[in-house]
Amino acid sequence: MKLLREAGIETAIITGRKSGIVATRVKDLNVAHVYQGIQDKPAAFADLLAKTGLTAEQCGYMGDDWVNLGVMLKVGFAAAPANSHPEVIARAHWVSEARGGHGAAREVVDTLLRAQHKYEALLAAACSGEQRGLVG
Repeated sequence: MKLLREAGIETAIITGRKSGIVATRVKDLNVAHVYQGIQDKPAAFADLLAKTGLTAEQCGYMGDDWVNLGVMLKVGFAAAPANSHPEVIARAHWVSEARGGHGAAREVVDTLLRAQHKYEALLAAACSGEQRGLVG
């Protein structure tokens, strides 16, 4: 998630869970928009679009169960971890090789960065110890 921010890609989390651990983790990751304890994910997504000025087609979303389908079917890039519900996998544009909680989020981050031709520059900066960041 940090790499996405460094590449100028805005990040958000919409989760049905609500916990201090999630709050701490998203703070560490510098996630711009956080919605916790959300049962109506499409409503939270609509709020996010209003706040950011983005369209649904400009967004990507990763989900693993039916509660995510209302958002996944609206976005330009819908991703799912390998261990997602079969109906979610059937409707995703892209499915990770990794299971949720075992590198699926990192896999989608790497895929997005490669698709936007930002991966190699971030990797080169990490290898050289330079300050990362490709905003702009």
